[in-house]
Amino acid sequence: MGKITFMGAGSTMFAKNVLGDCLLTPALRDFEYALYDIDPVRLEESYIMVDALNRNINEGRATIKKYLGVENRKEALRGANFVIDAIQVGLYEPCTVTDFEVPKKYGLRQTIADTLGIGGIFRALRTIPVLEDFARDMEEVCPDAWFLNYTNPVAMLAGYMQRYTPIKTVGLCHSVQVCTYGLFYYLGMSPKYPVRERIAGINHMGWLLEVEDADGNDLYPEIRRRAEAVLDYELENGFSRHPDLVRFEYIRRLGYYCTESSEHNAEYNPFFIKSTYPELIDRYNIPLDEYPRRCVNQIARWKYERKYFLNDNVTHKRSFEYASRIMEAMVTDTPCQIGGNVLNTGLIPNLPKEACVEVACLVNKTGIQPTVQPPLPPQLAAMNMTNINVQLLTIEAAVTKKKEHIYQAAMMDPHTSSELSIDDIVSLCDDLIEAHRGWLPEYS
Repeated sequence: MGKITFMGAGSTMFAKNVLGDCLLTPALRDFEYALYDIDPVRLEESYIMVDALNRNINEGRATIKKYLGVENRKEALRGANFVIDAIQVGLYEPCTVTDFEVPKKYGLRQTIADTLGIGGIFRALRTIPVLEDFARDMEEVCPDAWFLNYTNPVAMLAGYMQRYTPIKTVGLCHSVQVCTYGLFYYLGMSPKYPVRERIAGINHMGWLLEVEDADGNDLYPEIRRRAEAVLDYELENGFSRHPDLVRFEYIRRLGYYCTESSEHNAEYNPFFIKSTYPELIDRYNIPLDEYPRRCVNQIARWKYERKYFLNDNVTHKRSFEYASRIMEAMVTDTPCQIGGNVLNTGLIPNLPKEACVEVACLVNKTGIQPTVQPPLPPQLAAMNMTNINVQLLTIEAAVTKKKEHIYQAAMMDPHTSSELSIDDIVSLCDDLIEAHRGWLPEYS
């Protein structure tokens, strides 16, 4: 029997997907499951649900335990084989609200603000110190455990763990899994399966580099033709309801499709959210303030949905999330393939070795083995570098506790720097540091 610890178990629906998957996996059914959170109400809700799932889909084979608060964190981690990270430091209120509202005073608008941009920078800065504490505890009580990080910003957090702690870490995101199928859906394509694909880059900006149908036919010529046709049709009136025009514009201008959604990618570059070109928002159907809107709706929805999940009849079907498959492969030595976020040890030769890159990885009993890729097309490497610059400087700020690196990360951010002057960027960072007081360490 082994042990799986879920950090941030108050994320009830995500805990259902990941731990429900584990309870349906024969190799993991007899494990101990440790649920950890700092919110007593949310922890109790998740415990009720996971305990019921264990009875309903696993014949009660697993042992389910809960651990509340920092004082019980080491016990939650003690002896774990796998640690799943799904925390949100500062929650929607106050911290996500701060990430959006303070930049608005400078005229800087965002869509998601959890991966890059000024919001992504500050989300990382308040999360890395918590992961540092996790790593210190893990060194003491479960030094051989794998840390499976789902928390955003994935590249910054996994990159920090991989470079500055001894903990075995992989960053996980399901954007790779849904990328190609979503593209086919948006373009109305039905290729012959199984489809072969190759994806590489960085988290939320991985590139669909090759895609073939079951007969080996290259699908990209048809993808490019259809994407341009959609763009021409949707953009000619200056207003669109299509949800994926930013990524279709990537196809037209850069030649390739990107893993993460258009509402995310709209803020990873200087091209679309521009105060001097406000018409682009409607033209490309860019949902400003999308993440706060989702949070508000999710909080309201849970008040009604909780009765369906916090009862003795709750059940689950295995999802497409990577976590249970990674653990199963390591426990049984039955290999699987994932898109993992790992340190760039020469894997993508035209990106920095310090970067956290997203590539295909083989998983088995020996761990996670990433695959070496050819150099990215130069325009795609250049796009990735605009994001990697911010990621590396943000990690540097978190490690050194120097404000100058926060300023530099924001100065290098493609969206922030395209909208604000250097003086305004520095002032915005200072305002956010002050607004997040208590959620950040002291910076000099």
